[in-house]
Amino acid sequence: MRKLITLIIMLSMTFTSFSQIATKTDSIVPLKVPIAKLVIKDILRGDGAIQQLEETEKVLELTNQKLVLKENVISVLTSKVTNLDYIIKQKDEQFKLERNKSEDLIKEIKQVRRTTFLYKVGSFIGIITTTLFLLK
Repeated sequence: MRKLITLIIMLSMTFTSFSQIATKTDSIVPLKVPIAKLVIKDILRGDGAIQQLEETEKVLELTNQKLVLKENVISVLTSKVTNLDYIIKQKDEQFKLERNKSEDLIKEIKQVRRTTFLYKVGSFIGIITTTLFLLK
């Protein structure tokens, strides 16, 4: 520990080139009025360009956020369209099945009507023949 303290003291004594008195220098350069105005204009243009760049970056970030939001909306709408297409396809299949059922039912009704008509005709012929045999 003692060695460290002595080392620090010796180093601080040898570094006189870093004292505050040696680093203070007056670096004011006098400029003529037209040149000073041009320098000020350049400085203001530079500051304005920096501010404009910052605002442009903000606008670009907002635009990117809007783009991401629109892409999300588009993907949601696309998924809704696919769901609706699926629903329409299922409804079409249901209608086709119902149409087939109703056609089958119509065929069965015609067949039942035919058989009942034949039974009625047969029973009428049977009644007539029985009455003819009874009358003879």
